Amino acid sequence: MNRILIAAAAIVMTAPLAVAGPIDSACVRSDRGARQPALCGCVQQVADQTLSRADQRRAARFFRDPQEAQVVRMSKRDADNAFWARYKRFAGTAEAYCR
Repeated sequence: MNRILIAAAAIVMTAPLAVAGPIDSACVRSDRGARQPALCGCVQQVADQTLSRADQRRAARFFRDPQEAQVVRMSKRDADNAFWARYKRFAGTAEAYCR
């Protein structure tokens, strides 16, 4: 029985994720991410834990257009400020977890 559990755990731990999320997809398409797909996958895992799917899609656009991040960061809109706070928490968590 223990051998079966150990084998099952090994399969689960080494199996690739079947579906890439918006952060992972945008990261892999970026200049840096193409060279570090494992990092992109890690960042997506953090995004799955910390951001809604809508926030993930919005954050993924920052990979294509970094200026959009600056516009959101400087915005006076309450919704943009709330998103930026969530994004900063995500980024800090990803930075610590995905080293």
